[in-house]
Amino acid sequence: MNFFYMLMYEHPLVSLGVIATLVFAAVCSAKVKSVYSKYNSVYTSAKIPACEVARQILDANGLYNVQVVRCSGNLTDHYDPKNNVIALSDSVYGSPTVGAIGVAAHECGHAIQYATGYGPIKARNTMASIVSICSSSWIWIFIIGGIIGSLFMTQVAIAFYAVVVLFQLITLPVEFNASKRAMDTVLSMGFLHGNELMGARKVLSAAAMTYVASLLVSTMQLIRLILRMNRRRN
Repeated sequence: MNFFYMLMYEHPLVSLGVIATLVFAAVCSAKVKSVYSKYNSVYTSAKIPACEVARQILDANGLYNVQVVRCSGNLTDHYDPKNNVIALSDSVYGSPTVGAIGVAAHECGHAIQYATGYGPIKARNTMASIVSICSSSWIWIFIIGGIIGSLFMTQVAIAFYAVVVLFQLITLPVEFNASKRAMDTVLSMGFLHGNELMGARKVLSAAAMTYVASLLVSTMQLIRLILRMNRRRN
């Protein structure tokens, strides 16, 4: 965020775009928490806890080797492909609510993506180690390049950051597809009905928008970095 501040005076229109995307990201973050809190208080008619729903979805897809475990925190739910584990947060794991079922089914969607060789998630997984290096090093390369006046280092830094943005772009279809799989599954297996299904869809849609917001923020920063590089070149 301090890096953004350093660049605020160079390109006013882009700066406004950065501010707009940051505000949008904050709104999306607040909304997902609000929507999840609302629907995590609405119990499903089936009253099956999210951990059991996840287990049944995995078994129905032949993923008997994928474990369902509890993890600490709130909205820290994730699928770990390395250890073949779906980790559900404290507020989701044993909860039979609309919000919890939606989140659990979404994580199962990721496990199914891996099992079926879904293209975007394979690409995302392939890029993961490279992105880790790029995301942790680009800023230092950019700063050093600015200090010593090296245009080449600046270009390398921007290329590294562009890889991070590309990774976020690939993440979008992965997340949207996992949510679609989740909604199709909970409907076909009878875990949610009518308004319950609508509530779960709202939770997952709100969560998906946080990824969109993150991509927009990163894209605006990439544009700013490119403009700064052009200024150095001139």
